[in-house]
Amino acid sequence: MEAAAAEASAAAAWYERERSGLGAEFAAAVEAALDLLEDEGTPLSPMPAEAGARGAMRLMLRRFPYDVVVIERGDECIVVAIAHQARKPGYWRGRDRL
Repeated sequence: MEAAAAEASAAAAWYERERSGLGAEFAAAVEAALDLLEDEGTPLSPMPAEAGARGAMRLMLRRFPYDVVVIERGDECIVVAIAHQARKPGYWRGRDRL
């Protein structure tokens, strides 16, 4: 989804401004998480509260405080957000109605 890609790019740019090379490390962590999502059997955690009750799942990045938020539709796993774990919780909720 375009919004999730834009979020990942913005976060990578922020990390790059903080320290040279850190943005590329963030981007690599997101790519690794997306690659994991393509494997069947990847353990996803339910999102907390209402989002989890509505079926949103997440794959947490190890080094960075971000979640790859997904909605499963049949055999497809749709990335709806690359969301910071503490900032603006649930801002992406309208996207889960794809």
